[in-house]
Amino acid sequence: MRRWGVLIPHAPTPPPPAPLLPLPGWPARRAVQTGRGSGSEGKAAMFQALLPARCLLRRCRPPCCPPPCPAPRRGLRAEGPAAGRLPVGRRAAVAAAVAGAAGAAWLYLREEKARRRRARRRAELQALALGQGDFRLLDQAGRPRRKADFRGQWVLLYFGFTHCPDVCPEELEKLSRAVALLEREPGLPPVQPLFITVDPERDDVAAVGRYVRDFHPRLLGLTGSPEEVRAAGGAYRVYASPGPKDEDGDYIVDHTVLIYLLGPDGLFLDYYGRGKTADQIAHSVRRHMETYEPLLD
Repeated sequence: MRRWGVLIPHAPTPPPPAPLLPLPGWPARRAVQTGRGSGSEGKAAMFQALLPARCLLRRCRPPCCPPPCPAPRRGLRAEGPAAGRLPVGRRAAVAAAVAGAAGAAWLYLREEKARRRRARRRAELQALALGQGDFRLLDQAGRPRRKADFRGQWVLLYFGFTHCPDVCPEELEKLSRAVALLEREPGLPPVQPLFITVDPERDDVAAVGRYVRDFHPRLLGLTGSPEEVRAAGGAYRVYASPGPKDEDGDYIVDHTVLIYLLGPDGLFLDYYGRGKTADQIAHSVRRHMETYEPLLD
């Protein structure tokens, strides 16, 4: 093409526009172009018509194609049910440590409970104050004996009388066997067996001497005047009451049937009734020796 003497080349013909694909919101665009729709529907259609096509394409991603998950970064722990779990060896060590701590706490509580029980029993014995008094009696050889002579020794003491038909011999035999059992164990302090009569009218020195020969060889028998014997029994709250006399002048004395354990301080520590065996008495005395604490300062 020549214009004003200048040759002007023809401009290339532009390609025809590609056909538009149907996009979401197409009816809304048509509604805006055609003027249809009113109110909130018209405003929503106008807003969608003004959005760029790429925004509409991002919102209309097919549900079958979820966005790709980001790759896990190094150095971070995996999330899920296995996250936060310790290795098996470490878990076993933690469980063993917890079990050991629980066992140590249980042992401590048990020892503390036993210590409190001993302290409570000590206070009860101090309140009873059995055996704090002194006595002056005679042994089977006629020698004077005082309670202070047995200080520093363990004593198994029984109150009875020589004319007792069965109970006193049985209890003294049991006492003698308990002492013999304790003598067999090396390292234990000796235990002094002791018998005090509750019938001073018939149990003189000679009668007591004949009676104690049938039991343990170290058994001491003590007697005295009625007042002295009553004072000795009263220190341990021993009950004794003579019964009526028969035609021959014989009688039975009703009395306390107990074996008393005295500690080295001379005070009452424990007692054993008729239901206790010699083995049980020996075991109890041994336990008292192991846990002994003087009641008097």
